Amino acid sequence: MNRDELQRRLVAALGPEAVITDPAKLVLYAGDMTENDPVEPDVAVCPKSAEEVQAVVRLCAAERVPITPVVANTNLGGLAIPVRGGLVMDLRRMERVLEVDREDLFAVIEPGVTWQKLHDHLERHAPELRFAYPLSPPESGIVPNCLLDGLANLSLRAGPASYWINALEAVLPDGRLLRTGHWAYAGKPCARAPFPQLEGLFVNFAGTTGIVTRLAVQLWPNPAHRRRFFLMAYDAAEAFAALRHLAREDLADDLGALSWASGKMLFGDHRPLWRDPAEPLLFLYLDVSGHHRELFEARVKAIERLVREWRQAGTRLDGPLDIADLVRLEPRFGKFADFPTRLDFLLDGHGGGLSWVGTYGPTSRFAEGYQRGSDILAAHGFSPVVVCRPMLGGHFGVLRWISVFDRSDPGEVARVKAANRALAEMAISLGFFPYKTPQWVWEAHGARLDPAFREVVDAVRRLLDPAGIMNPGRLQFPPLSPP
Repeated sequence: MNRDELQRRLVAALGPEAVITDPAKLVLYAGDMTENDPVEPDVAVCPKSAEEVQAVVRLCAAERVPITPVVANTNLGGLAIPVRGGLVMDLRRMERVLEVDREDLFAVIEPGVTWQKLHDHLERHAPELRFAYPLSPPESGIVPNCLLDGLANLSLRAGPASYWINALEAVLPDGRLLRTGHWAYAGKPCARAPFPQLEGLFVNFAGTTGIVTRLAVQLWPNPAHRRRFFLMAYDAAEAFAALRHLAREDLADDLGALSWASGKMLFGDHRPLWRDPAEPLLFLYLDVSGHHRELFEARVKAIERLVREWRQAGTRLDGPLDIADLVRLEPRFGKFADFPTRLDFLLDGHGGGLSWVGTYGPTSRFAEGYQRGSDILAAHGFSPVVVCRPMLGGHFGVLRWISVFDRSDPGEVARVKAANRALAEMAISLGFFPYKTPQWVWEAHGARLDPAFREVVDAVRRLLDPAGIMNPGRLQFPPLSPP
């Protein structure tokens, strides 16, 4: 089918307002903030319902037209770039919060619902409940983050975002509609158990197995008392020892570390490359909460006691400093006061480029990974912007290196690519692996995967998408070498 005929049939199915053919608008779908090369699609569609998604998928399946799903296009793995052209499925118009169940603690959302929209909805309609929010832009989507195992400010307790999924509804590559969890039996989507967990067919498959059109996600009670603290650390080994200890104490909802370069960028230094030894090396942050004042105050006192003990043992730590006091002293600290938030010092300006290597792995390797990754970034001319977070009670953690660059400068783009590849190689050698995994990681490291694992992943994709139309070019492993 030629492009004109495809566009005509899409207009007949969805209406002209939902089909984008203007080259000036299609180019907006070609790329993202990253170093990945842009590719322009042939057409984009903006469905408003699962039925419209089904209609488009059936048409594309019959004609073998590639489909790339997208919401806010803020993914930092280049996963929403239509590398084979074809059709972009823009899901932003599917933006309804369909249900908030205040008794059984879940929300049902469409794929275009953003962090800010759910936050505002809960504040208006269910202020006794809360959701988890990341450092991602407030206008980015919740559903993609859940399906790509992102993280947020409750991940210390609740784990990565896929753990928050109770059930999902998805359009399969042949147009059928699949419902999982208690939805499989038309029940209330309060849990995945005891059903076979088919949600996993869509988690970390990078959109290659179908398009999720509804998601039931967990909510949590909103505590009456909450404070955010910062600690300033001057030695990486000491800082990460404290971070790992705190993760096991069950005192905080959220816990992490930001490198010194993050603080300098907050205050306007575009690319800090030098740190005075008298300045903090790392900023540790803690969210502490409690439904009862007695429990909340006991947690705060326990943290203060631990900090005093570490100081007496020789660890250099300043704080804890309350974020509210820091904001009064310097309003720019407000960027870290509450989530969702927009970190404009990373997102805006500087040539529009933002990339990362974000990894999950053992918290015991945090200090070495932090130092080696910082050295790699500095060697390629980038600031050592590093974020670390223990997750799920400290069972594992995230170690993430961020680069801000000028997308119009081919030299900077090449340096970002080289730095990211060096970072991934180093991280994998320490037992970490990139999440929201870019295709270049699979190409460089996929040959090391267990052969049976590769075969099963490929078999799942072929079973669900024999025509290979769903986000083609993603989750592709290199050929195995002959024995």
